[in-house]
Amino acid sequence: MRVSFGPAELVAGFCHSDERDPFPVWQDGRVGPCFNQLVLGALPHATMAVFSACYLGMARWTTPPRGWTLRQVATLLAALLFVADAVLAILLRRADLYPDLLADGCAALAWLVHFGAVTALQRSTFRRTRGPPLLLPLVLLSVPNLVVTLVAYGDHRGHPDPARPLEFARFVLASARTLPLLVYLLAFAFPCVSDAGYTLQINAADGSPLLPESARPDTGEMVGEDGSGCVSRLFYLWLTPLLLRGQRGELDGPADVYHLPRKLRTAVVCRYFHQCWEARRRGAAASSGRDQWPRPVSGNLLSGTWSSHDQEDPLELEGDVGLLGVLHAAFGLRYYALGVLKVAVSMLSFTGPLLLSSLVNFMEDEGAPIGWGARCALGLFAATLLSSLLQNVFSFEVSKVALSARAALVSAVYGKALQVSGCSLAGTALGEVVNLMSTDVDRVVNFFGSFHELWSMPLRFAVTLYLLHLQVGVAFLGGLGVALLLVPLNKVLASRILSNNRHMLGHKDSRVKLMTEVLFGIRVIKFYNWEPHFVQKVADCRKQELSHLKAIKYLDAMCVYTWAALPVVISILTFVTYVLLGHQLTAAKVFTTLALVGMLIVPLNSFPWVLNGILEAKVSLERIQRFFKLKNQDLPAYYALVSPEDSETSILLSQGSFSWQGPDGLNPNKEGEAAAAKGGLQLHGLTLRGSLVVVVGKVGCGKSSLLAALTGELNRLSGVVYVAGREAGFGLASQEPWIQHASVRDNILFGRDYDPAFYQAVVEACALKDDLDVLPNGDGTEVGENGVTLSGGQKARLALARAAYMDKDIYLLDDPLAAVDADVAEHLMKKCIVELLGGKTRILCTHRVELAGEADVVVLVDNGTIVKTGTPAEILPLVEAMPKKRKNDPNMKEKDGEEEEEEEPDPCVEDDPDPSGAELKQMGGLSWRVYQTYWVAVGGMLAGAILTSLLLMQASKNGSDWWLSHWVSELKNNGTNGSSPGSFSSPHLLLFSPGGLMCPLSSLQTLPSSNVSSDVEFYLTVYGSVAATNTVFTALRAFLFAYGAVCAAKAIHDRLLDRVLKAKVSFFDTTPMGRILNRFSSDLYAVDDSLPFTLNILLANAVGLLGMLVVISYGLPWVLALLLPLALVYYRTQHFYRHTSRELKRLCSVTLSPVYSHFSETLTGLGTIRASGHAARFQEELARRLEQNQRCLFLSNAAMQWLSIRLQLIGVAVVTGLGALAVVQHRYGAVDPGLVGLSLSYALSITDLLSGLIFSFTQTEMQLVSVERTEEYATVLPTEPQNHSAQLPPAWPERGGLEFRDVVLAYRGGLPNALDGVSLAVRPGEKVGVVGRTGSGKSTLFLALFRMVELNQGQILLDGLDVSTVGLAQLRSRLAIIPQDPFLFSGTVGENLDPCGRHSDRQLLDVVAQCHLGPVVERMGERRVCVCRNLLRSGVLCIDEATASVDQKTDKLLQRTIREKFQDRTVLTIAHRINTVMDCDRVLVMHAGKVAEFDTPAALYPNEPLHPPPAGR
Repeated sequence: MRVSFGPAELVAGFCHSDERDPFPVWQDGRVGPCFNQLVLGALPHATMAVFSACYLGMARWTTPPRGWTLRQVATLLAALLFVADAVLAILLRRADLYPDLLADGCAALAWLVHFGAVTALQRSTFRRTRGPPLLLPLVLLSVPNLVVTLVAYGDHRGHPDPARPLEFARFVLASARTLPLLVYLLAFAFPCVSDAGYTLQINAADGSPLLPESARPDTGEMVGEDGSGCVSRLFYLWLTPLLLRGQRGELDGPADVYHLPRKLRTAVVCRYFHQCWEARRRGAAASSGRDQWPRPVSGNLLSGTWSSHDQEDPLELEGDVGLLGVLHAAFGLRYYALGVLKVAVSMLSFTGPLLLSSLVNFMEDEGAPIGWGARCALGLFAATLLSSLLQNVFSFEVSKVALSARAALVSAVYGKALQVSGCSLAGTALGEVVNLMSTDVDRVVNFFGSFHELWSMPLRFAVTLYLLHLQVGVAFLGGLGVALLLVPLNKVLASRILSNNRHMLGHKDSRVKLMTEVLFGIRVIKFYNWEPHFVQKVADCRKQELSHLKAIKYLDAMCVYTWAALPVVISILTFVTYVLLGHQLTAAKVFTTLALVGMLIVPLNSFPWVLNGILEAKVSLERIQRFFKLKNQDLPAYYALVSPEDSETSILLSQGSFSWQGPDGLNPNKEGEAAAAKGGLQLHGLTLRGSLVVVVGKVGCGKSSLLAALTGELNRLSGVVYVAGREAGFGLASQEPWIQHASVRDNILFGRDYDPAFYQAVVEACALKDDLDVLPNGDGTEVGENGVTLSGGQKARLALARAAYMDKDIYLLDDPLAAVDADVAEHLMKKCIVELLGGKTRILCTHRVELAGEADVVVLVDNGTIVKTGTPAEILPLVEAMPKKRKNDPNMKEKDGEEEEEEEPDPCVEDDPDPSGAELKQMGGLSWRVYQTYWVAVGGMLAGAILTSLLLMQASKNGSDWWLSHWVSELKNNGTNGSSPGSFSSPHLLLFSPGGLMCPLSSLQTLPSSNVSSDVEFYLTVYGSVAATNTVFTALRAFLFAYGAVCAAKAIHDRLLDRVLKAKVSFFDTTPMGRILNRFSSDLYAVDDSLPFTLNILLANAVGLLGMLVVISYGLPWVLALLLPLALVYYRTQHFYRHTSRELKRLCSVTLSPVYSHFSETLTGLGTIRASGHAARFQEELARRLEQNQRCLFLSNAAMQWLSIRLQLIGVAVVTGLGALAVVQHRYGAVDPGLVGLSLSYALSITDLLSGLIFSFTQTEMQLVSVERTEEYATVLPTEPQNHSAQLPPAWPERGGLEFRDVVLAYRGGLPNALDGVSLAVRPGEKVGVVGRTGSGKSTLFLALFRMVELNQGQILLDGLDVSTVGLAQLRSRLAIIPQDPFLFSGTVGENLDPCGRHSDRQLLDVVAQCHLGPVVERMGERRVCVCRNLLRSGVLCIDEATASVDQKTDKLLQRTIREKFQDRTVLTIAHRINTVMDCDRVLVMHAGKVAEFDTPAALYPNEPLHPPPAGR
């Protein structure tokens, strides 16, 4: 007799039952007592205890209503009754009462915990309600046990006998248990609360009702997850209001989604991260305990009105603090604790194959008791359910940690950018820093998903190998050998992919940097007709990028191929080895092995990717770490702390020498780099409070650098800088005005409170009043990014107004008068700089020396050194050619001229108080057009071939598995005598007994006859052939797909680039640059990389699911009855989810753009932000924008898990249904164990496939949003006409005669006319000066001539030819212009002069010499480069304020160059200096878009001395 002590014996002993049926469910016509006490008694009570415990920590209130008190009494009484019953059971000392004792113990504990939960709830926000709905089912779970127990007392044990007092007492106690139960249910039904309307509270912290009786909940006011119960968290019921809103299509903006739970709020996370950083820097541990998750900055965080008063000093992100260590300290504990869940999930994944093995053994044994099968089916249900729940909790918690880390890192990178010194930042491109915040932070955040996989994979691998060994003995080594050979191959592939990825990102950086420059200089590019050249330049970068992308995709294809082919190869080798060793294959062995091989593949194949993700994160972490190691601005060390003896001293600069390079720079004193102020400025010169200091000097002499030295942007090599009250900051107006993408008023206020009187004074002093009157929304009009929608003069005045409104003690004004005409300059000097800012210390750098007479002190700077300081009378005679001060024509006094280019309010935000010109979010589902676009981009034939190879691959895989099951069934039916005696020794074999599931080697001696061996040979040959075919189709599909992805990436980029560069100028004026760049960076990255990856997985999952459903339906046709309703549930669930998921993903994209644009805007205006002391406010603004983006991301993750848990429950239902069907069919007739095994081994992966399918579908849909966004630009953008005039004479325009005939032009529909009936004629070779107020239409004349904006009516004739009939490229290539905003591309001077390379170096050098550019080639000579460009072109020359930003000497030189070199050409010059136009033949006076006057300078300015006529005229 077999002596063993397995689970059956254990259960039989505990239940006092027969070993053959240890756990009877039905006994003698009623429910078995052991089943009643354990399953109906202990289990529900354990559930009740667990869920009740979730409510123990509810917040406290006072005075509970009576209904709650009754429930309290009932729960306590029930607990006491169970304790009493347990005591009686112990006193009876009967062996069959163990289950009763266990059940009573569980019940007493459960009711006590429930008592605690009721006590907590009645004092919480639930006090005016029945409490969480979950309480009722928890209590009702115990009813069946009570009913069965009472029936048993009345029936089986005879009527209770008072002669046996202990038995009778137990009966009385059991009956008495109905009383507390009834009391509880009555108190639940009638809670006796004073409020008639029940409300569900949102949050433990505020008593506000979540659902007002009338209205639907406003999801924008709710907080995600906080305050939700256990079940609500487990099944994401708290998301329901949001999902319903998404389904109704009402998720319009970030304001409609939940707020983050408190622990995830950006302010909270960043504060804690800062604490950890400080602790690491000091080498101490972060303060533990309650302070670990501090409160948010203030309660107003949610409304966006929180202010910096409560904020601590910004974190000093500098030095040798390891970023990894800080992340470890901040998030490590929470993150590592999740490893416990990961272990549990990994272990539970093995129960499936083991129970499958047991179930198939049961199927093969026709006489097996039904209980065995039922236990297997029940076990499958429990294991898959528990695994699903734990996996879901794990994934969501990891995503929350990753989200916290993202918030901390993005804020830290931004904070560092605000602190890093100007010298350190000079070596870093803007695109690189933005990439740190986007790509690198994302990669570091992805690490959180990879790390737990890194250690759990080897663990799962080891356990799988052990189980395989139990199934097939040493035969598994053959397959394992192949698998292990592939590991080094995968590692090589991974490292190759990594290096290609690094190169690809480098080329991507270059491409995005180039695109940034192209978009910045788009007007210049269009003026000069350089689009084809820059398209080619970007295409070259893209080609390099794509060469690495192609390598990555093909290497990916190799990995995909090995991943897909490996299970088939391993299975073949394992079974072939097993059969050749002389063993008999059984259904149980085959399908358990197949399931285990499937589990073996996952760790083997994912491992390189996980490793790859971790290596990428390491590279990105190092990049961020390098950025953090850059030197910060150290203002306390920079400025002298000692105040000078004279208390009136405002600024003191003594023996200072400064450099743009850091102390570790290569050559700090290089000429042109050693910027400002060597030689002292002693005391009273520039230093008295309230004085006006004017700094003069020629271009590139170091005036701007002097101001940078005062604001601390330079590196101080020696000397002393003292600034009184520097903490308050400076009022700074920089040379290149930095304008925010906001309304005019917001630009002026710059974060300060609105003071109507002072605001009006500033507007008038800065001559902005008339401009504001003609803007569509007055000062509420939106200004484009970098002020692109304003003229140069308006930008300068707006920047000056912002500085003036700051109301600082010290003002640094860097040439704000350059871009305005003489009258406006005088107005600004008098009203703003002298009167409004009177009493402040003002340092003004300017070339307009005629206005320097007002100064207290004049400083002459030359070659980076202060040459002389003194009164205007002493210094000004030293400055060359100071012209007489002269006003423009008196009839120009009015300034009601039209804006150069007003901003039109964006149609989508007209009624919106926040006119952000917000990016329009596409609504509803993705149109089929998007799928079609991608199909066409891949190529129709190629796409068809990919789908065909996929279907053939799946068919061959299913075919090889079916052949196996057929083989096994044939063996069983033939009853082959080749099986050894041990083969079917017992269906009850214990799983882990050595040799139990593995035939003894003695069978080698009993090899089957030759007939059988030929059979085996036949089966093996067919099996091997089908499997080999499968690997061929797999390879075909992988490589075709990779090729298709690269084709699509190329096609989509080329179309987008072509369309954007052909777009009309108005598009660039109304669209923020960040939005366009987003298409070229993150959207294209998705098209290149993320979309093919997810699409590949989607297609594999789809055909996998199809194949699985066919196999399952073939094996167990009855399962179709279960599958059809489940398919309906599946469809409804994913449909419900996809609405909200899609909107959330779009909101993620739409809220991400403002984060990036705020970051790039900050980097552009860093000098102004820091000098004015607004860094903290900008940090807060980033936190606000980031918070919005994090809210959308958090809910996007939560929605994903909401779906995941529901899909996993469908999977659980399928597996359980299959198991139950198999057991029932076994009971009522023959069933093929081979087919059942095949179906079940497939079904075990159904949960993964279902969730994989919907996630990959949703992810693909999300990534396709990027295709939709690029497609929107590639098809919808209004483009300039691309026609070409074949009849155009090659030398046109030969003479340069120009005529405007009744020209009317408005920038956009609904705006006033910028040119209103302009008619004029310019004779060939004539020099015409154009003057007029800012916004009078001067620059618009040029835009009309170049057809940057098409005319509404009228025509422009050039040499008698209507320019609208000439191709744009032809027209612009024959004209020349020096635009208002000079623009240089990064590269050599030669590349800037002649990007297309049409001229020789000799010609370029001649041109440089003619423009007097030799000595300042290294400096800020953009205007001269623009003049040089035009010496290389013929035709008509248009000059727009070409000399406004240069000194008098340079101005004269340039004027001379223009007179000499363009003497035969027609020249139109817009000028703000009267002396500039005095040597013109005629002067055109523009006013309000009309021609006011057009005559000779002598007639218009009779008192002005004319310049001598140029030589040769």
